[in-house]
Amino acid sequence: MSRESEADSTGGAVLPGTLPESLYAELVAFRRDMHMHPELGNQEFRTTAAIKERLERAGLKPRVLTAGTGLICDIGDWADGTSVLAMRADIDALPIPDTKSECAYRSKVPDRAHACGHDVHTAVVLGAGLVLADLHRQGLLPRPVRLIFQPAEEVLPGGAADAIEDGALDGVGRIIAVHCDPRVDAGLIGLRTGPITSACDRLEIALDGPGGHTARPHLTTDLVTAAARVVTDVPALVGRRVDTRAGLAVTWGRIDCGHAPNVIPQHAELSGTVRCLDIEAWRQAPDLVVAAIDEVANLHRAKSEINYVRGVPPVVNDADVTGLLREAMVARHGEASVEGTEQSLGGEDFSWYLERVPGAMARLGVRHPGERTVRDLHQGDFDADERAIKVGVELFTAAALLDAANRVA
Repeated sequence: MSRESEADSTGGAVLPGTLPESLYAELVAFRRDMHMHPELGNQEFRTTAAIKERLERAGLKPRVLTAGTGLICDIGDWADGTSVLAMRADIDALPIPDTKSECAYRSKVPDRAHACGHDVHTAVVLGAGLVLADLHRQGLLPRPVRLIFQPAEEVLPGGAADAIEDGALDGVGRIIAVHCDPRVDAGLIGLRTGPITSACDRLEIALDGPGGHTARPHLTTDLVTAAARVVTDVPALVGRRVDTRAGLAVTWGRIDCGHAPNVIPQHAELSGTVRCLDIEAWRQAPDLVVAAIDEVANLHRAKSEINYVRGVPPVVNDADVTGLLREAMVARHGEASVEGTEQSLGGEDFSWYLERVPGAMARLGVRHPGERTVRDLHQGDFDADERAIKVGVELFTAAALLDAANRVA
């Protein structure tokens, strides 16, 4: 990369920090290797070692987090009182099988897959770090930056809280991230000021009763009916006890009840999620949901045991940092490369960082342009157009340079 600034077609200065083709090819290979060797949350030892080795080879000094997975790495010259921009990637995979049939880099680990794009996120932050380290050696990085490679995003309440406790945000003034979006074409990003994801909690319920014969349901607790009523009535009750604009939704993912057609069982289990668009309604959700479950269970004479697992609040994008990402993307790829995006009901533990410092997350387009089939997140056939890596790297390097310029000014 050259010190000399080029000029674009309008006569403006082109930011340094574009991604060389040789490094892009290396990042694609890194992503594919990570895709073939997925590791679950808090077990990302191979992944952590691979990131650490590459950063050290670039002359950097990454620090592995205390728990042994995940790491942070600072680039640039620090001074007392320096407030830096952080870039976060999540590095864990999902406990599902990789079902891609014709893919040379499909997962080699049974029932494990990078089906949420964390391998792409990691390649983006790694690539941005390597480019920025090169700019620093040339004297072209005005302010230091921090790379955060976070474990266990998929493990509630998220590895972000552990990373924060381990000092990931010390000295950080702003933080940015991307998340793969299979509904957006590669080459584009989606931005939104304010809430961009939702709160997500986990719900586990056990129902118990004496059991009995299906010929005499009136003499016992009809536990199958009780479980069925919990499934249907609890979401309806909760939906009538909060403002509908809060988007509080109880959705079930598992029900396990009974073993024989003529036996009323003694035990049933249900599990699901509680999602919410509004942070205030999220704070009320545990009391509302637990009360509704108890009401329905008591009506059917079932004993309920409820485990409400707190997850993550919504990711709420700061207006200024969202503006920084927009400015960076436009500087690299023009106005047409940025589109608006809606708030989703998905959860993301990036929200824990934003409880402490302003920041923003962009949706990174990974759909092959023209592809009609959406390979959705958390599905075994998920894959990404790897050109998104280049887009993400150049977005982040531009954001770092523009953030430094804006704050110096």
